[in-house]
Amino acid sequence: MKLPNPFKKTKTQNEPTLPQLTLEDVLAPAELEIDFNFLRVDGRFFRTYFVSNYPRFVEPNWLEPLISFDRSLLISMFIYPSQSQGVLDELKRKVAEMEATIQTDVERGRPVDPAVAVALEDAQALQDQLVRGVERFFQFALYITVPADSPEELHNTSKLVESTLASLSITAKQTTLQMEDGFKSTLPQGQDFLNLTHNMDTTSLATTFPFASSELTANEGIMYGINEHNDSLILFDRFSMENANSVIFAKSGAGKSYLVKLEALRSLMFGTEIIVIDPEQEYLPLCQAVGGEYINFSSSSPVKINPFDMSGEVIPGENELGRKILSLTSFLRIVLGALNAQESAVLDRALKQTYQLKGITDDPNTQNKQPPLMEDLYKVLIGMEDAPAMELAARLERFIKGSLTGIFSSQSNIDLSNSFTVFSVRDLPDQLRPLAIHMILDYVWTKIRGKLKKRLLIVDEAWYLMRSQDSADFLVDIAKRARKYYLGLTTITQDVEDFLGSERGKEIISNSSIQILLKQAPASIDLLSRVFNLSEGEQRLLMSEGMGEGIFFAGSTHVAMRVVASGKEHQLITSNPAEILAREKGS
Repeated sequence: MKLPNPFKKTKTQNEPTLPQLTLEDVLAPAELEIDFNFLRVDGRFFRTYFVSNYPRFVEPNWLEPLISFDRSLLISMFIYPSQSQGVLDELKRKVAEMEATIQTDVERGRPVDPAVAVALEDAQALQDQLVRGVERFFQFALYITVPADSPEELHNTSKLVESTLASLSITAKQTTLQMEDGFKSTLPQGQDFLNLTHNMDTTSLATTFPFASSELTANEGIMYGINEHNDSLILFDRFSMENANSVIFAKSGAGKSYLVKLEALRSLMFGTEIIVIDPEQEYLPLCQAVGGEYINFSSSSPVKINPFDMSGEVIPGENELGRKILSLTSFLRIVLGALNAQESAVLDRALKQTYQLKGITDDPNTQNKQPPLMEDLYKVLIGMEDAPAMELAARLERFIKGSLTGIFSSQSNIDLSNSFTVFSVRDLPDQLRPLAIHMILDYVWTKIRGKLKKRLLIVDEAWYLMRSQDSADFLVDIAKRARKYYLGLTTITQDVEDFLGSERGKEIISNSSIQILLKQAPASIDLLSRVFNLSEGEQRLLMSEGMGEGIFFAGSTHVAMRVVASGKEHQLITSNPAEILAREKGS
């Protein structure tokens, strides 16, 4: 016999039965209030709008200001296909009515109503497209619900939404007395309880898609800044493009060096080697912080670069000497000034002979020997004893025996093995800076071709090079060939006119997958607008933006960007004199 369990609770005859809770019971709000012009769910307030009138002309993504609204909104779109025959019958009737109205006005001598004339023109055009099968017809409904935490916030946000819609030539009205239906129509359940639709053809409907703003967010790369359209992150890997080159244009103080230093620091953490040409010693604190090598280049500096250097790597089937003589000729045109045909021929013959005296010939196996110096070229020119050679030697003499002795009079003693190398030319006179930058670029370009590695080469104040045709040609050559050597060239300038005033400057832009425009001076905006095909809104944006704000172009996509750095990053990269002095006093 089974005994009863003494611990089991048994139901008595008079004990009430508890109701079984459903999911709806758990999810349902504790309190709901439906008013004429708002809906309250517990402590949250909601107001719904329906769009009753649309602009006559629209363009792709014209609803972007609504999507990028700085408050959360509930937005629903409903699209209903319509039968073309029924639409054609209705259009035929409407066209007949409007034609009769216009004819009556003409017969009575009254002016034709412009609204009726425009509507007739649109109806006839749509009728023609429907008959030809070019367009289809749809019913389109757009609802917006504004959420808020208080009646005051609801009122203020509603006014902002109304003004945003008005700026798009959209007429929106509250779903008065139907707030519950309006709220449910904007919930993610795909049901339209209002059915307040507007006629729309295929082309007009297509302009509402994609229903989002532009983004530049990838799964790899570094963070460049914040997308000002929607506050998303701009994460991008420049080496994922067809080339890794970039150009940056900005007026002085707009934050271009700040952005480049931030990119260099973040790229360094991903194993990219950084090489910088620094005209104003802006990169010194960053270089010291990351354990880089800072090379202060000047005539009195112990650091030397020999422009006759070769890579030292034997590449089968490649005559490095021929290419080196061509690059040296371009460099020496800057050193010696303009050359006529006879002087160019003499210089080419002298360069060849100078290398031969060191045992370096067209044979690649001889090209790893110690290269000659500028003094050796001077001696060869003197030894030729003809008038053009003596003229070239006279022009070169100030670099060998005169006031500019020491700039390139010794063998190179630089090691590019550090992952962060900065060349400073601040202590050189202005007239020698283009010469030194060209020589450093040529040396770096010669060395990096010997070993394939991910690198960034940053050329700050590139307008120095664009003033010389030979230097500009050399920079363009690097931009065109950098991709083959896993190199990304970053070109920075504040002198937009000098850079874009030549075809070579435009070639650098066309060979750069990334272009960044920060704040611009009014005098430069017209030129930039023509080169980058900027809209009027983008032109105003570039003239009104603050420091570190601008437009980021990557291929066919571009977004408004705001550069953001952490506190530690900011201390390393800031060039603000007041902040630097304050930090020095604090230390």
